[in-house]
Order: sequence, then structure tokens, then C-alpha cells
Amino acid sequence: MRPAHAVIDLDALRHNYRLARQLGGGKALAIVKADAYGHGAVRCAQALAAEADGFGVACIEEALELRQAGISAPIVLLEGCFEADELALVAAHDLWPVVSTPEQVQALCEWRGEAALTVWLKLDSGMHRLGLDPAQFRAAHARLSALPQVSQIVMMSHFARADELDSPRTAEQLAVFAAATAGLAGQTSLCNSPALLGWPEVRSDWARPGLMLYGADPFAQATATSAGLRPVMTLRSKIIAVRELAAGEPLGYGARFVAQAPTRVGVVAMGYADGYPQFAPNGTPVLVDGVRGQLIGRVSMDMLTVDLTSHPQAGVGSAVELWGSDIRLAELAPLCATSAYRLPCGLKRVPRQYQG
Repeated sequence: MRPAHAVIDLDALRHNYRLARQLGGGKALAIVKADAYGHGAVRCAQALAAEADGFGVACIEEALELRQAGISAPIVLLEGCFEADELALVAAHDLWPVVSTPEQVQALCEWRGEAALTVWLKLDSGMHRLGLDPAQFRAAHARLSALPQVSQIVMMSHFARADELDSPRTAEQLAVFAAATAGLAGQTSLCNSPALLGWPEVRSDWARPGLMLYGADPFAQATATSAGLRPVMTLRSKIIAVRELAAGEPLGYGARFVAQAPTRVGVVAMGYADGYPQFAPNGTPVLVDGVRGQLIGRVSMDMLTVDLTSHPQAGVGSAVELWGSDIRLAELAPLCATSAYRLPCGLKRVPRQYQG
């Protein structure tokens, strides 16, 4: 069997959820959209089922997968319903839809289902993606509050720059939210991962930890709080061949690496088709048999190459860690001109192994 695999530490996942809930001071919605950021939504939700206050997914398809797996906790549809006829499924499976557009407000007003739904009403406080503007928001809150098919409303918004600790934008958005919701009945939900970890003055009834659940730090430099996160995924493979290059010899596609001296090269069963960054530069850190080393040459579809010159003990079968507890996503992502959000989400064909 090909040795590439991702190890998912469910104990670390639970640790990170508890940290998020502690920081938020209220309830916490575990965000498991996009297959739990590549970690496996069903297994992650099952690992958190005994303690999570609820789960967040992007769409109804993701929610139904969790319900079919036995998850009974509240599930929030973060993008709401795409079609009005989805409301029947929402009611049948006790899902909580986000309402963030005039069309979604109207669809709820026209729906004649017997169930009374919990609705999350989203304000655009300045991100300008989804959400109602402040004037629309208060009018929508009044309309929905009067409907027999709506049992309660949670008021929410989303921060655009909470991962920038020196940006005034988070405080500005908080002020917009406070003004728009003043005097309105209902719980609130504001805090995403960076707001929980870096903005203690920003709190709400429901937190929405996503990236931090999986142990990735949203900040360029770890804070005292984010340093408490535990990585959940370790991406591993093995060396499948060893080559000896003479000085002046090129390596791989495009001859991006040329040996300046005799160089011992390990070929690793991991490539960009597995989700590893195709353009990771020479010098990107890896761990070979527990010792730091570096990638050399361009990443291929199914393989990459590492420098074994200073690893005389390594050979065919040696273990290689691409990221995990020692090679953190926050360190790797900027080197590869990508984000810690994207890297684990890209693992499409790497089998997962669960522990804890």
C-alpha cells in the first residue's frame, strides 16, 4: 500500500474545542464544513458529539450526512437554503438555517410548514459578503419575529480582519453590530477563531470556532492563547527511493534545484495530487525520521524530493512528516503562498487514520 496518510488526533480536536468554548464563555458551534476542513466531518462530529453545543456546515447536503451518521445536536446551515423547497428538509431534520439575503427572508415568510424553526439572522457589519445591511436587518428581524414558523432568532455577523490584531476593522464591525441589534430580542453569535483567540473584548452567546478546532493558528505570530492549540492532523509518508547527485546535476521538473555539492536525495510518496503544495520552495521544512530536513526540487503529482545529505541514517522506508506537531501549518503555509485554511482541505486522496 502507498505509505501516504493523514493521522487525525481526535483527543487534540476535543482539546481545541474545549479551549474555544472556554474562551467564548458561552456555547460553541463546532464548524465542520468542507469535510471538517479536510479532517473528516462525520468522524470529527462523532468525536465531539458528547460535548459540542452544535455544528456548523455550509449546506444542507453536509447537514444530512451528519444526521445520517447519528448526529442529533443542532446543525446550522451557514449559507442557509439555496432553494425555498429546502425548508421542508430543514424542518424535517431540525436544522437551523442562516438567513442572510432578502430572498431568504421572503422564502421563510411564504413557507407554510408546521414546524417552528430556529433561525440565525445574519448582519453585514462590514465584510460585504453575505448578510443584510443594518436597515434591512432590523426590518427582517421584525418580520421573522412575527412569524409562527419562527421560534427564535440568533443574530450573527462575521469578522473580515480579526486575524489582523492591529486592524481597527474588528472594532468597527463590532460597533455596527451593536447598533443594529440594540433592543432586539435574541442571542448573538460573533466570534470566529481569530476573534476567540485574539480579541477577548469581543464575545457573544455562540462562538463559531473553525480553523482553531483543527489546531491551526490564524495569526502570523502565535499569541499566548493560540499557542495552546494542538495540531489535529499529521501528514506522513515514507522515502521510497534514494538517489545520489553529483555537483552540478539538476533535480526534477524545471531543474529548479541544482546540486552545488554531492547531494543525497530521498524520493517521498507525496505530491500535489495528494494536496501538498505544488510550488513549495526549496528549503520548505520536513521531518525525516524525527529530524528536521528540507524539500528540494519541484513537487510532482505523486512524489516530492528531500535532501538527505545531512541525514545519513535515513533511507528507503524512513518516515517523513510533511506537517503536524513539529512542522506546523502556520509555518508551512506562508512559505507556500497559501493559507493554513486551505492546506488540509486539499487532501482528496490521502487516507485518514483516526486515533484518540
